[in-house]
This record gives sequence, C-alpha cells and structure tokens, in this order.
Amino acid sequence: MSESPGKLKLGALVALVVGSMIGGGIFSLPQNMAVSADVGAILIGWAITAVGMLTLAFVFQTLANRKPDLDGGVYAYAKAGFGDYMGFSSAWGYWISAWLGNVGYFVLLFSTLGYFFPIFGEGNTVAAVIGASVLLWGVHFLVLQGIKEAAFINLVTTIAKVVPLLLFMLITLFAFKLDIFTADIWGLKNPDLGSVMNQVRKMMLVTVWVFIGIEGASIFSARAEKRTDVGKATVIGFITVLLFLVLVNVLSLGVMTQPELAKLQNPSMAAVLEHVVGHWGAVLISVGLVISLLGALLSWVLLCAEIMFAAAKDHTMPAFLRKENSKNVPVNALWLTNAMVQLFLIITLFSASTYLSLIYLATSMILVPYLWSAAYAFLLAVRGETYESAAPERQKDLFIGAIALVYAIWLIYAGGVKYLLLSALLYAPGVILFAKAKMEIDKPVFTNVEKLIFVAVVVGALVAAYGLYDGFLTL
Repeated sequence: MSESPGKLKLGALVALVVGSMIGGGIFSLPQNMAVSADVGAILIGWAITAVGMLTLAFVFQTLANRKPDLDGGVYAYAKAGFGDYMGFSSAWGYWISAWLGNVGYFVLLFSTLGYFFPIFGEGNTVAAVIGASVLLWGVHFLVLQGIKEAAFINLVTTIAKVVPLLLFMLITLFAFKLDIFTADIWGLKNPDLGSVMNQVRKMMLVTVWVFIGIEGASIFSARAEKRTDVGKATVIGFITVLLFLVLVNVLSLGVMTQPELAKLQNPSMAAVLEHVVGHWGAVLISVGLVISLLGALLSWVLLCAEIMFAAAKDHTMPAFLRKENSKNVPVNALWLTNAMVQLFLIITLFSASTYLSLIYLATSMILVPYLWSAAYAFLLAVRGETYESAAPERQKDLFIGAIALVYAIWLIYAGGVKYLLLSALLYAPGVILFAKAKMEIDKPVFTNVEKLIFVAVVVGALVAAYGLYDGFLTL
C-alpha cells in the first residue's frame, strides 16, 4: 500500500495477487491433494477449478471496470447488489477467513521448523504457539510503525518464494516416472478414497484455498494508479499461479505414489524433493516456505485491516474501526484482527486443529463473499445495468457470470454440511457489530428479508454449537 492513494502500478498489483495467493498452500499441496484423491480425480478437479476460478477472475475484472465507484472489492459488491446485511456478511466472512488463514500459516510455519527442531512438532505444541505469538505481535508492531510499503516488501518476498518453486519443478520434471503416475489413476486400490466424484468434491476445498487472494487487487482498488490495472492484475496473477499449482501437484504424482504422498508431513513439497535429491532438497523448500509465509503473513495482516477499515468508512462496520494512527494505519482493525489470531492460536493447543482443518474452515468462510460477487456480476448483466450500448459484451458477461455463480454454489456444496454449520457459528456473532453500525446512523438493523436470513444463520449456529458440544462436529 502506498502512502498516497492511487499509486499502485500494475506490477505491484500483480505481486499483491500472486503474493497473497502463493502463501503456504502450494508447499503442502502434494500431501493435501493426495489425502483426498488420486491422479484422475485430481486432474478433473483442476480442470473444474481452472474454469471456475478463471470465471471468478473475470468477474472481479468486469466489476472493477463497470463499477469503478465501488472500492473494497468483495464486500462492496455484495452490499450494492443485495443490501447492507449481505455486504456486512461478506466483509465479516472475508475478514474471518483471512485471519483464520493466518492461524493456518503460523501452524504450517512452525510445523516446517519442527522438521529441524522437533520441539515445534506439527506446529501446535506449546513451544510452537509461544513462538507464533511472539512472531504475530512482532508483525503487528511492525505494521503499526507505518509499514505501508507492503507492496514493495511483497514484491521482494514474491520473487524469493518463486525461485525454489521453479527449482522444484525443474528437478521433478527430470525425476518424473510415468509408471508411478499411472499406477492407480482412479484410486481403485484405495477404498478409503471413495468414488471419483467423492474424491473430486473433497479436493475442491484445497484448490479454492490455494486461490484465495485472487481478489487481492480488487480489495486495494482505491489505491490503484489505473482502475483498468485491477482487472488485468487479477487475470495475470491467476494464470501465473494456476500454472505453478498444477505443475507442482502433477509432477509430485510422478515422483511418489498417492499413498506415499498422503502420509507425508507438511510442507510435503520438502519431502518430495528430499526423495529425489536428498536432504538439501528439503532444506531448500523449507527456507523458501519460511520466506513465503513471512511475506504472506504481512500481506494478509494488511488485507484483514483494510477490509474492516473500508467497510467502516461507509458505515457497514462500526465507526471505531475507522480509527487510524498518525502513520495512516487502521489501528483498531489491526488490534481486533491480531487478538483473534492469538485466541485461535491458543485454541489449537486444546483442539486437534491441524493446518488442513484450519484451511477448510477458512475456505468455507470465504465462499459466501465469492458467491455474492459472482451473483452481483450476473445480476448486472441480466438487468443490462452499465451495458447500455454494449450488447455483445453483455451476452459474454452473462455467460461468464452464470458459470462463476454455478461454480460458487458448487463450492458451497463441495464444502459439505459440516463446514456450512461451522461457518454459521462464526457468522452469527457478527450481528453485534452490524447492529452497532446501524445504530450509529439511526437506521433499523434489518429489512424483513434480512431478518429471515439472520434467523437461518442463527439456527445453523445453534446446530453447530450443539454438534461441537455433543461431539458429532469437530474443528
């Protein structure tokens, strides 16, 4: 973020998109995918993801160009299309997803260090949580000093993390064996995986997780030098990251079999490279991951604060979240964010929360903002709003919006009932902030339709709370 608004160039915006998408997910991808699916289902899943996510990237591009007055990306689109409570829910869901993702990053970071220092274990031991807490508040106070040049720091860390990824792809390309890749394409030798359709469904949440950040440029749209660069950056960033992800995943499946990959400790890319070249391969990937996670943590801490700050500026969130310090850092939004990260770091000690369960929950929280963005783009094309003299464009955007909308609905289905209920449990308490924001401007809290939606959320939350208490739901 630049000190003066409107100064982020295309390169910085692309780095923001790539930097926020390539965090920790790609380094754990070989194991995360192999747990749920074998080669055939993985290829089908990537094909669906590529089409679905590309249409979402186009949705963000279209909305950035057609609605240049809407700053703040995902939540602004939900609010403009479907009212204040949907706008609030998108901002709230996006914010929770972002800081939950940061908790996942901390677990993965210390799980990586656990490879060298066993005291950190899988990233959720007492030592790991103390280490993560020290690092969390270090980043917090760094940002408070006005480190708003995150775009530059992000650019440096993006380059630093891409180098080990390129080396991994080059080495595994030469080590790739077709007989390993085709040994059990549909996972028939492993009945635990279930049907191909079931495998595809289960791996879809991981594919969404590694693409979270696709909307990074649109969140910072108010700070872009040219509005058209927001859409370009989204599409360029998406295609770059898609190539990286598919190659890392597919090449790993030609080096080790699905059952071998599924048993690896994360970051599994380190173990795959170690399998090919020995110990130095694991060290190389682990160092790349540590740099990557530190850069991603900084990007996401800023994104968390930015979404709350942007929503508070137009009275979607309470006024106290608008407060900035002398360095133009949204302090209250930052404190609230990192307090929640700290709380959940402590929770990982007492629950069996692993990196994978945290990212499933974070992913399910972001599905609602994605759904409303796709629905809004579709709605604009259906109504013909902003398309007065552009009939061919309207038809194209109607088609793209429809696919993005179907994909977003499919993702909620793929997430399953468990994560839908757990999401409701996290969405419900947000109403306190929503009501406070409404009271500050003397407006009724809900419209009649919003009351019905809120009742549905509360019912889901109560079922989830009982499920956690009774044990039929787990984190």
